Amino acid sequence: MTSDDVLAAARRAREAGYDLATATRATKDAALEAMAVALGDHEAAILAANAEDVARAEEGGTPANIVDRLRLDPDRLAAMAQGLRDVAGLPDPVGEVVRGGLLPNGLELRQLRVPFGVVGMIYEARPNVTADAAGICLKSGNSVLLRGSSSARSSNAATVAALREAVVTAGLPADVVQMVPGETHESVKALMRARGLVDVLIPRGGAGLIRSVVEESTVPVIETGVGNCHVYVDAAADVEKALAIVVNAKTHRTSVCNAAESLLVHAEIADDFLPLVIDALAERGVTIHGDDRFTEYDGVVAATDDDFAEEYLSLDISAAVVADVEEAITHIRRFSSGHSDAIVTEDQGAARRFVAAVDSAAVLVNASTRFTDGGEFGFGAEIGISTQKLHARGPMGLPEMTSTKYVVTGDGHVR
Repeated sequence: MTSDDVLAAARRAREAGYDLATATRATKDAALEAMAVALGDHEAAILAANAEDVARAEEGGTPANIVDRLRLDPDRLAAMAQGLRDVAGLPDPVGEVVRGGLLPNGLELRQLRVPFGVVGMIYEARPNVTADAAGICLKSGNSVLLRGSSSARSSNAATVAALREAVVTAGLPADVVQMVPGETHESVKALMRARGLVDVLIPRGGAGLIRSVVEESTVPVIETGVGNCHVYVDAAADVEKALAIVVNAKTHRTSVCNAAESLLVHAEIADDFLPLVIDALAERGVTIHGDDRFTEYDGVVAATDDDFAEEYLSLDISAAVVADVEEAITHIRRFSSGHSDAIVTEDQGAARRFVAAVDSAAVLVNASTRFTDGGEFGFGAEIGISTQKLHARGPMGLPEMTSTKYVVTGDGHVR
């Protein structure tokens, strides 16, 4: 593989994108349904390829939580197919009028949603992202170049082969969905430097991957962020709600970016709440990295600043007691990655203060951080969760995968 191979793939994607950009919703939805069917028809081949990836990861000593993100089974494959069908059921953003009207001089002005063109996806481990990204890009009129991690190369190749076969049956070019050729970092670098052929890059993975793409790319990047997500249990919290939310946010699925990594507890309820939450988390195998108040209890490990800044993606959580909501906000401003932070309280004043002062892509009141998800928000399968502030923030669904252009209609107007 050379950089020329990557650039050739990008050129094919751009050519294919011209047809896709003008495709009707009916054509795109038919392609999405065909893609969903293809995942079922190729289930044996995809799962066999995935088994190769999983075996290779386990032999290499890959941590269990990363292997879990890599693993496919019939249920997860069915969920990938359903995600494509869900996207087909969503409104087509292309052509939507964002704003417009008749200008005083008689010109008609409309701002319309249009595809980016060619989207590059650079992502780690999860093979389900392959189908999600292909589906969302196709529905929003974008060709996609997929560069998954080498750990999932067999799964991704089998999945992309099925998806490419499917889009052709719907009358679209196969090259609207492509894997980036090559398995070395050179192919990633070539994709990041393909400015003019690739319109936008979306990195999805750990902090190292995201930082590398942001710092090294000449192609514009939509930055998805790591998830050091907090749950703050206020003095006015309902204890049963708080316990349920903390346990769910931390343990429902530890390997995802919207899992809680930090727990803050108001000092007024610490004596009563700490024994309950420590026991509840311990029952589920969670190791607590706590401050001085937490380490008064057996089984709690002393925390450092590095612990409070950590995205664990495992059965670990940092924890601290704070004097009030203001100290909780200060702690979150220092350590949060700006992904999702939650408050548990029955005090509407505290909730309003928290929502106004915490600058994250999603702020939740009396709800688990696990709800920060495109599907849970009703967007269908998401392409990632953006923690930046330009263009897109939070779960990125179909509208976030478009740009706009102005259409100006006159009747011989001159200036």
